[in-house]
Amino acid sequence: MTLKFGVPNKGRLNERTIELLTKAGLDLGEDIGRKLYIKARNQDVEVLFLRAQDIPEFVATGAIDIGITGQDQVAESGYSLIDALDLRFGYCHMAVAVPEASGIRDASEIKDGSRIATSYPNIARRYFESLGKEVSIIVVTGAAEIMPYLGISDFIVDLVSTGSTLKMNRMIEAGRILDSQAAVFTSEAALQEQGALISELVNSIQSVIEAENKKYVMADVPRARLPEVEAIIPGIGGPTVLEIAGNGEYVAVHAVIDSDQTFHVIAELKRIGAKGILTTPIERLVN
Repeated sequence: MTLKFGVPNKGRLNERTIELLTKAGLDLGEDIGRKLYIKARNQDVEVLFLRAQDIPEFVATGAIDIGITGQDQVAESGYSLIDALDLRFGYCHMAVAVPEASGIRDASEIKDGSRIATSYPNIARRYFESLGKEVSIIVVTGAAEIMPYLGISDFIVDLVSTGSTLKMNRMIEAGRILDSQAAVFTSEAALQEQGALISELVNSIQSVIEAENKKYVMADVPRARLPEVEAIIPGIGGPTVLEIAGNGEYVAVHAVIDSDQTFHVIAELKRIGAKGILTTPIERLVN
């Protein structure tokens, strides 16, 4: 049975999602961006390009087996889905924002009857109900920040990444509702039918993510300095030490390191007399 995999068709999540799937080994051919769905050439997987906000419902109802979307979209949908893998991109948070001139600094100060503009009415409604506030929710499809200026709303609930858009529109955060990032979602029903393939896909994507901030380092190290090597390059389970044919003075040492440690590791290896130091990127890392 072909597994149906929904991915965002555009916006902030699309490009990175396609990159991850490609690096994970799904061959999607040359038609990305031109077709609404593509059958992977090397797997029994069909990738469908969908609106990010539709993906939670399609997963929940069984129209697709697995999908990538923002955690904010799943929270808004109200569906109980399985978060199979956090993808470490698309970071943002949902916040209540108020005009700087309002004098309000905390959402608890918002008065009953206030008008809240948002593209996330369910999240906003639940949040204000948790505060015991009776507010009017005004649904907008975008540019919520302009609504108080236009007199359409008093305050807003919206996604915030850097906060620069709020600042440009002279608004400030008065309450943080939830944090969000892109994630892989599936359902219990899909796992029962396609659990093996879903697990294979999720593990492949995770191996790409794990590898992206790592490098593989190799060096010939004086045998006498081996006790110092583990402190310099501990690796995942310790460095790998290999004999070099015809050379009893040196051994070859291999290890995986964090990319941001490359400068330090090379300097330390040179300090103990290592030579032939080589670092390479890693495509996949399976722990």
